[in-house]
Parts: sequence; C-alpha cells; structure tokens
Amino acid sequence: MFYRQAGIRYTSYPAERQLWPLGIERVLMGLILALALIAPALLSPLLLSSYLLPWVIWSIAALGLNLLMGGAGQIHLGYAAVMAIGAYSATHAARAGLPFELSLLVAGLASAVIGVIFGAAALRIRGLYLAIATLAMQYIVDFAIGHIPAISGGTQATVATPTPRILGIPVEGPVGGYYIALVVCIVVTLFMLNLRRTSFGRALAAIREKDYAAEILGISAFRYKLMAFWTSSFIGGVAGAILVFCYYRSVSPEQFHLETSVQLVAMVIVGGLGSVLGTFLGAALILLAPLALSALVASLASSGLPIGSDLRAHLPLVLYGALIVGFLIAEPLGLAKLYDNARKYLLVWPFRHARS
Repeated sequence: MFYRQAGIRYTSYPAERQLWPLGIERVLMGLILALALIAPALLSPLLLSSYLLPWVIWSIAALGLNLLMGGAGQIHLGYAAVMAIGAYSATHAARAGLPFELSLLVAGLASAVIGVIFGAAALRIRGLYLAIATLAMQYIVDFAIGHIPAISGGTQATVATPTPRILGIPVEGPVGGYYIALVVCIVVTLFMLNLRRTSFGRALAAIREKDYAAEILGISAFRYKLMAFWTSSFIGGVAGAILVFCYYRSVSPEQFHLETSVQLVAMVIVGGLGSVLGTFLGAALILLAPLALSALVASLASSGLPIGSDLRAHLPLVLYGALIVGFLIAEPLGLAKLYDNARKYLLVWPFRHARS
C-alpha cells in the first residue's frame, strides 16, 4: 500500500502546510492533470463538448459559490444572476473591441461590484432571510436583463458572442474552448486550495462557525463577509463569461434563470460544503447524472423492456432524485466526505481500530 504517512517527518511549517503531503496524492494529481491536458485527444468532439467542457465550466461556478457557502457560511440563491452579469458584461466588452482577456476581467469586476452592492444590503440579516434577499437579487437581475434592450435586446433576444482571441489568435471549436476553461479552472482551483491557508480563509472559517465570536477576536464579520461576496461574485462573473464564450457561443436571458441557481446550490451541497474536490464531484453528479440516466433508460427501452413513452420520459428524473437522496442518506456531508472516509481507511489499513 502506497497510501501511507509512514516516513513523513515535518521539519518546517511550510512542509507541514503543503497541499499534498503524501507522495501518492501528488502522483494522483499529476495523473489527473495529465489526463485533463490530453482529454481532447482521447475523447470525441461530441463527448468533449457535451460532457467534459460543461463539467469544467460549471465546476468553476460551483467553486465560486462554495467559497461563499462553504467558506463563509452565507447562502446565495441568486448566483445565476451573478453569472448573467458577467456573461453580458464580457459579451458587450468584446463586441466593443476589448481583447478577450480584458473582457473576462470586465466580467469579473462587473459581477463583483453588483454582488457587493446586494451583499452589503443582505449581510445585515442571516439565515433564511439572507436566502430570500439573494433570491430577490435573482429576480431583479432577471427583470433588468429582460426588459432593458440595451443589455439583452429583449426577453426573447439572443446576442452572439465574438470568437475569443488569446494574444490575438482566434480560438475556435470545442477544443479551444475547453483549454480556455481548463486554464481558468486550474487557476480558480489553486486559489481555493490555498485560500484556507491564508488569514482571509481563516477569518472566513471563524465567521462561518460563530460570527459574533469572531467579532470578539477582532475579526470584522461585515468586512470579511463583504470580501467573500466580492471574491465569489468575481469568480461567478468569469464563469458566466467562459460559459457563453466557450460553450453556448451566445447569451440570452433564459440561460440564467432561478433553476440554474438552484442547480448550483445542489452541486455545492451534494459535493460537500467547503470542499474543493467535493465541488467537482457534485458538479459531475448534478450535471452528468441526468444525461447518463436518460441514456440508460433509452438503452433499456430499445433492448425490449416494456417501458412506455410516458414512463420513459419521467423515469430518469425519478432515478436522478433517488440517486441524490441516496447519496445524502449515505453521507449527509456530501460526496467529499465519502472520499475522505475511504482515504482515512487506507491510511491505517489493515488496523481498523486506528485513527489518523
């Protein structure tokens, strides 16, 4: 067994605080990164554009939301509105002639500014009241986008996004869009992994547990919550821009309704609050499981099983709901906790009575 802590002796604080102290974990991360880089050569364009690319993009958005919900303990039911602000800001910036790189920056800043405005008003309340306040943000942004022609052109209008250019070189097709999304995903993932090791991350953890106790320790809860809203909204705006430039290739109001916000919240909760790995697992389950179950039911129906058309239409949704409930019953802390349980078991195997 290579999954062992034996022989690891820390002689400095940086060595103890490294992201992956076990050698096997560094090998696994290297393999995952290598597979991500060569994925376009291994997968067909259909699989790349239908499964892998949206998974990477929605994982970026879920990471931004997890910073707020898992890091600071603040619920947000209007995250799709944050993504919409970034998507439209980047689209109009690119159509005005700004380079794609600056358009991403404009998307993040626009979402961060508006997110902080709503966050400043919402952070004087907490719990379900905060959820309702962020829900109001979703409806306000939806209304503004749909009824201000200068932004969207109308409720039924679709605005085409320009071809993204990196250093002046046009990036076309699913492969180019995948690599753009992958680079952004790697940057956001490294930021989230290192966040908990910073004073900002530790302050958010203190506020998440007991905000009034953090105030006693000298941590300004309002300031750090506002910073969490700013950072989370910035990531959400960039994710919205990547979504419309690299996947949809256009932007319209119906892409960012309340259902999208609920879906993102489900990704974070099912994956595990505060877990980077759990965010990817939750995004995969929420995003890809319905497609896989639909294909499974279709194959069963084509193999001769007596599945009616009505049952065939609703059975994937039933199985999907049962799958999510089953995972949450097995481990209420999310899919990341299942991985953590397996990791801890392997650390002490075969001594089941020991604990790491």
